[in-house]
Amino acid sequence: MSTETGDRDAMGDQSGRTVVVTGANSGIGFEVTKAFAERGADVVMACRSLDRGNAARQEIRNEAEVDDAALAVMELDLADLDSVRSFAEGVRSTYSDLHVLCNNAGVMAIPRSETADGFETQFGVNHLGHFALTGLLLDRLRDTESETRIVTQSSGLHERGEIDFDDLHGKNSYDRFDAYAQSKLANVLFAYELDRRLQAADADVTSVACHPGFAATNLQRRGPEQSGSRLRLWMMKIANAVFAQSAATGALPMLMAGTDPAVDGGEYVGPGGLLNMRGTPEMQRSSDRSYDEELARELWDVSVDLTGVGYDLPDPRQTDAAGAD
Repeated sequence: MSTETGDRDAMGDQSGRTVVVTGANSGIGFEVTKAFAERGADVVMACRSLDRGNAARQEIRNEAEVDDAALAVMELDLADLDSVRSFAEGVRSTYSDLHVLCNNAGVMAIPRSETADGFETQFGVNHLGHFALTGLLLDRLRDTESETRIVTQSSGLHERGEIDFDDLHGKNSYDRFDAYAQSKLANVLFAYELDRRLQAADADVTSVACHPGFAATNLQRRGPEQSGSRLRLWMMKIANAVFAQSAATGALPMLMAGTDPAVDGGEYVGPGGLLNMRGTPEMQRSSDRSYDEELARELWDVSVDLTGVGYDLPDPRQTDAAGAD
């Protein structure tokens, strides 16, 4: 995909490639799935609801260009680590190759709740679920011939995020937007630390972060709907109508991150227009905090402990120390 045009048509032929997209039945995930399918990829649509996933698959197939698209709907609930493990095992048993993993699904600014494993839901779904999924699929990505990619969706709101290791799950104090920002900062920290470890292992896999800007999707609706705030729901609808770009345009950074040969590991891709909220995707700089390697390593270790999912990758600290010797 061209960094100059930001156009889906610049993605090139994706035939023979297998792509996993989480949250594929709506919003950005739907548009990413559709774009890959239009260009010949085999796409695994990872969806919490099989009914909504199957309806989305049919909607994509109804499009003239993709009536024979290779789309597989598989159940994935990122709020349940047993579901994550089951999904990963299904992918490994069905597909010998995996070229692109799009960690896209998420929840935003919802009232405090907990996942099946006792994690605060935004941190559990947006970060820990994808951390576990990536670790469980990493062997398939590494065994696939040619370069493969892991793309993790963040948000511009990561810039206000802080990782509160003393209260990761908001049991002592909870603000829905602070919790969301924490989870989105975790996404970028994870993407960068993963890429550092992949490089240390000399693996032909790259890890990239991206954000969609302000795109009109259902993501913003869940918070107002779950809290019962008609005013917030009305304000969200107005903001989407006036300021937001389409979900199709919001999908372009993830498509660029997943396909553009100019994108290297450890990059951050987002819209280059007004306030980085809309427009053609480009490579950008994320927040200063997101480049804190000690913070990323601590988050990594905590994530392994919480999920029970380890990675067969060297710690860059140990690799650097060995090189110094």
